[in-house]
Amino acid sequence: MVECSTYTWLSWLHIAAAVLAMVLGAMVLLRRKGDIAHKRFGYAYALCMLLVNATAFGMYKLFGSFGPFHIAAIVSLLTLAAGLRAALRNKRRPNWLVTHLTYMYWSVIGLYAAFFSELGVRLPLGGTFASVVMSATAATIILGFLLQGRLTRRWTNVVCTGPSDQGVATSL
Repeated sequence: MVECSTYTWLSWLHIAAAVLAMVLGAMVLLRRKGDIAHKRFGYAYALCMLLVNATAFGMYKLFGSFGPFHIAAIVSLLTLAAGLRAALRNKRRPNWLVTHLTYMYWSVIGLYAAFFSELGVRLPLGGTFASVVMSATAATIILGFLLQGRLTRRWTNVVCTGPSDQGVATSL
């Protein structure tokens, strides 16, 4: 692919962090919740997502200035922050676990929506850039909504381990 030769070190760092975040995000969603591995994979995912979003703010080739993908990076950062905040600071609040799971779930879904959008514009699928990006994003978000209720119920099937209402939920 000729286009790869034009990528900067920032582009490659963005891609590497995104691929690692996709793997870690999937591991966090698919594995047992609340154990030490979940926390370690979760922190690694969060660091990768910070790097993905930070590098996104350094890329302006597509639109020449601040664009819709920068807005998506801001939404991604807010989603990530809300999910982390629920787990780190709000364990005494009711429904902290559902809040944490919901925001982190949508953080991963957003990452996959970005991936499928990127994949869609790289493959010769036809259609305009905007239509491919919107279709891939919409399909990923719709699938996310369809799975969310069932997964949240499964993940919040928690065995309490103490007064902080912290527990270990079952895996998928």
